[in-house]
Amino acid sequence: MGGFFGIVSQQQCNADLFYGTDYQSHLGTKRAGMATFSVENGFYRSIHNLENTYFRTRFEPELDRFVGNSGIGVISDTDAQPMLMNSHLGRFALVTVAKINNMEQLAQALLSENMHLSEFSSGKINPTELVALLIIKGKDFVDGINNVFRQIEGSCSMLLLTEDGIIAARDSWGRTPIVVGKRAGAMAVTSESTAFPNLDFETVHFLGPGEIIRIREHGMETLRQRNKRMQVCSFLWVYYGFPTSCYEGRNAETVRNECGRVMGMEDPTEVDCTCGIPDSGIGMAVGYSEGHKIPYQRAISKYTPTWPRSFMPSNQNMRNLVAKMKLIPNKDILLDKRVLFCDDSIVRGTQLRDNTQVLHELGAREVHMRIACPPLIYGCPFINFSASKSEMELITRQIIADFEGDMNKNVQAYATTDSPEYKRMVSEIARRLKLDSLMFSKLETLVAAIGLPKCDICTHCFDGSSSHSLRGQVD
Repeated sequence: MGGFFGIVSQQQCNADLFYGTDYQSHLGTKRAGMATFSVENGFYRSIHNLENTYFRTRFEPELDRFVGNSGIGVISDTDAQPMLMNSHLGRFALVTVAKINNMEQLAQALLSENMHLSEFSSGKINPTELVALLIIKGKDFVDGINNVFRQIEGSCSMLLLTEDGIIAARDSWGRTPIVVGKRAGAMAVTSESTAFPNLDFETVHFLGPGEIIRIREHGMETLRQRNKRMQVCSFLWVYYGFPTSCYEGRNAETVRNECGRVMGMEDPTEVDCTCGIPDSGIGMAVGYSEGHKIPYQRAISKYTPTWPRSFMPSNQNMRNLVAKMKLIPNKDILLDKRVLFCDDSIVRGTQLRDNTQVLHELGAREVHMRIACPPLIYGCPFINFSASKSEMELITRQIIADFEGDMNKNVQAYATTDSPEYKRMVSEIARRLKLDSLMFSKLETLVAAIGLPKCDICTHCFDGSSSHSLRGQVD
């Protein structure tokens, strides 16, 4: 995944840019970069690797070098960015939040036109550079961005820092968000509205799918109207969105609370307390506590001072170790209790299985699990929200393969809530993870909690429902 932040101000923007970009840190762990522009000094850019440290430690020592009243920053799980370009459109810096499935084909097409692409040391192409080259094929920035929407398969939201403000373009289907903020003498754009309150910005606009705007210090100009149809990723509210952020006007924590409250009201299971698996399971657990009328207790706490996110290491065994080390169970609360835990999702299930065993060893009489979303059945072709490399890494597909002899056989039946196949699959997941009971939120509950029409929300990973092309919409 990834997140970005941009600002245009009457004043020097480096401090605001620094903190606004830092507020994207929950979305990425591998690379970060910032770029500023000033009339006197032009563009300044810096990119750092974050795999062994945090954003602040990398960028704080050189903060004074970012001179200018406008700038963009990004934290990413993929490529090194921003890219700096000089073209017939002018000079600009570019950051993206993108997943491009046809990157190799696009690269070959560009090479056949005598254009060139740099490569990582691994031999892979930088997707943000690829997007930049597609943009500069246009007669202006809007035409170039439309070219990106037409050409790529997947999704792409972007910020362009130009010599005349910042251009923001949301993915053609609106799969990832862009939010606009305003304060006296400054405008900002970001993936996460959680970046705004402490910088004194007020949210004034949510970009629509395919919408393109330009911000200057005094206001916003629409360069391309939004598309009518939208497929915003539902996993924003389930997992990777920060609790204080809003998307399409819907707050992430409110959605998580509501999913938990509804499940708590409907669940007949008798338990002594509920606990959220930090961090994204907490909001659901608070709601479940209300709906089920049982106390919320912190039977597991996250040790935040030193441990980074569990999927940061590239090695799966190391990721599992980090996940274990940062979550500390509280034996005094667990002892002889029937404890119900809430979490955002189950992908592979390996960490959850190990944690369940530890909880039993520490004296929990029963361990129940409630999940904020439906089972993950389909891999996501649209955005990079999961570390999974293939559908066979999903515990659901492993079980389907064991039951059917083929992980792709009868899949839709397993994705249908409360079908015999669905119930059998959930029961088997609970058995393998050593849980006393397991329930997933219904898709209908999640959609109702988000509060948007089902047709505007992408739920492909749960039900395979998206029939839309991987290509963008260009009217």
